[in-house]
Amino acid sequence: MRLRLSSSFLAKVAAAGGLVLLADRLFWAGEGIGSNLGIFALAWALATLALSPAAWRDRRSWIAAAGALLLTLPLLDSPGPIAFLLFGTCLATAVLLPRMTRFGHAGSWVLRLLLQGVVSLIGPWRDLIRLRKPFSRGLPRQRILPLLPLPLFGGVVFLALFANANPVIGDALVALGTPRFEDATIGRMLFWGVILTAVWTTLRPRRLRLVSNLPEATMPQALPGVTTGSVLLALLTFNALFALQNGLDIAFLWSGAPLPAGVSLAEYAHRGAYPLIATALLAGLFVLVALRPGSETAKVPAIRRLVVLWVAQNVFLVASSILRTIDYVEVYSLTELRIAALLWMALVALGLVLILWRMLRGRSAAWLINANAGAALLVLAACTMVDFGAVSAAWNVRHAREIGGKGAGLDLCYLAWQGPSALRSLVALELENDLDPGFAERIAWVRHRVLTDTIERQRGGEWIRRNDRRLRQVAAMLAGRKLRASPGDGPAGRHCDGTPFTPEPAPALSASPLPNRMPTPTPLTNEAVR
Repeated sequence: MRLRLSSSFLAKVAAAGGLVLLADRLFWAGEGIGSNLGIFALAWALATLALSPAAWRDRRSWIAAAGALLLTLPLLDSPGPIAFLLFGTCLATAVLLPRMTRFGHAGSWVLRLLLQGVVSLIGPWRDLIRLRKPFSRGLPRQRILPLLPLPLFGGVVFLALFANANPVIGDALVALGTPRFEDATIGRMLFWGVILTAVWTTLRPRRLRLVSNLPEATMPQALPGVTTGSVLLALLTFNALFALQNGLDIAFLWSGAPLPAGVSLAEYAHRGAYPLIATALLAGLFVLVALRPGSETAKVPAIRRLVVLWVAQNVFLVASSILRTIDYVEVYSLTELRIAALLWMALVALGLVLILWRMLRGRSAAWLINANAGAALLVLAACTMVDFGAVSAAWNVRHAREIGGKGAGLDLCYLAWQGPSALRSLVALELENDLDPGFAERIAWVRHRVLTDTIERQRGGEWIRRNDRRLRQVAAMLAGRKLRASPGDGPAGRHCDGTPFTPEPAPALSASPLPNRMPTPTPLTNEAVR
């Protein structure tokens, strides 16, 4: 199959080259990735959409393109892997949608995007090899251009490696005026290749054909061992067991009744939070498999009512798991992982409701997958806008035991690990008046490390808009006041929470005076030798 040098193709080549140069200027020359990632993402999206006229005519592509452009905002403010992954997904979906007659379901799109990424690894090089162009009408149609890319590109790569390994070759090439092939030069060329491959994925997406039918279309309506009687008996049993668990949660979690001797509220909350979520997921899987729309079991009114009751109990179980996690956080502390766990629990509850709605309304499996995928994408998109590190740091400082709160003792190591996210909270804590002197000294040491590290990053190539805003907010919080001077590392250094290392004591010398002369050795005797 031949690829002709049309104006559209040349425009994409120019756009790809421009994006490679922009990436080199922003990332390689800038020596860091920060808010410049958002600038590159915006340029990538605009170039892709400008050279994809098919996306303009497809309203489905408008939604994906709008999502890609909106996701450049968190990439400009505080770039992260989730935001960039969602951006790439939306941009690739926008250029692939016009090639599909129908959307299908999110599961097939996950597979399609993964395959698109794998196949596109050779996209630019395949297009380069397939180029055909006649030089003139009088010449034969034998093409010379397709023969050149592989030997030229491969020859340059191997020549660069040899020049780097052999000083004779390297000096000879420098004498001829070529740039010196050092490790940095080779790395830069590889970086260009990575960027070119990535942007070419959306500028010229590959054509893929996938079978999007769901497995349930070919699954038998009656599963072995799953009869109406067995499902009815199982639902009665499950409802009774869930009623027992929910009753205990109502008694101990929701109403505040005293727990049995030897069981603390923190232990009761922590042990049940995640296993009960697994229970709810298994319940949802049972409803999906045993009560599919159109099956005999799903048509029985008694089973349908028992399923409604059971899903309601599962949703209450998830709510109890959320309360367990909140109670555990109040006793100990809030972390980014626990915030993510709370969001995951909320998604599980929504998924259970969607499973029930699917059964009652006879929705397809594609509808269920798309509904859950849409909810997950909305939550992930919201997560790119919120700094959960700053949220957890502010909560922990506000409830710290050291300033009269009801929470646990403040984990300064965790605040130091959070870095810029904890900067405002550390400064606010340092401005408190009634702090223990030793604790205030440790805070000043941790805050000084976080502040200096943030300033150094901002002055380097990792400038981030959100961190710049944090530094300005800290300056406004001080309002002319000065922070405590850092106590320094001391003679032996400090732990991550600012606690000084305790130097090991020197080995003690014997207090008895040294003898004036060495003791006389005991002579060897025959008995001693034996």
